[in-house]
Amino acid sequence: MARFTGSLWKKSRRYGISLSGTGKELEKRPYAPGQHGPNQRKKQSEYGLQLQEKQKLRFMYGLTERQFRRIFEDAAKLKGVHGENFMILLESRLDNLVYRAGLARTRRQARQLVGHGHITVDGSRVDIPSYRVKPGQVIGVREKSQDLDIIAEAIEVNNFVPEYLTLDEDKKEATFNRFPERSELPSEINEPLIVEYYSR
Repeated sequence: MARFTGSLWKKSRRYGISLSGTGKELEKRPYAPGQHGPNQRKKQSEYGLQLQEKQKLRFMYGLTERQFRRIFEDAAKLKGVHGENFMILLESRLDNLVYRAGLARTRRQARQLVGHGHITVDGSRVDIPSYRVKPGQVIGVREKSQDLDIIAEAIEVNNFVPEYLTLDEDKKEATFNRFPERSELPSEINEPLIVEYYSR
């Protein structure tokens, strides 16, 4: 299944969650798209709820179904709670951490920066957005890419870096201090429903 490249705004309104991370999609019309506007009422089945939760998280991180499923299966091999481990593995992707550190304004933009070779890990160029960063590693911007406007603009507007990252704005680099705790991850996701979905 191909990665979704359509309008994240419509998806955000359908799922009632900001998939871009900016929150702008829900400011004007915080209800699902469609001719009936905010008056749509549908009771969802258990399966429908599980599927919706899975799609919400998949679109949030911008992954194909195959990528998403593979990370879910990797999480099953770890000790601890399957759903939480899954969320932590998603959060540890290089493209996501570039976004979380404020070096890009959206995950989509972060994925492009990584894919185009602008990002380094521990000083070496990494162009694989799904690269799994380990605690202690340093995410930086390549010397040739230091003057990119989109990175400077992202740093300028970013006013929140999670505690599991430390950003040095002058050097344009961020240290991944530790894996995040569940309380630091998206609270609007009910990951046990996703575990149920794949366990059917």
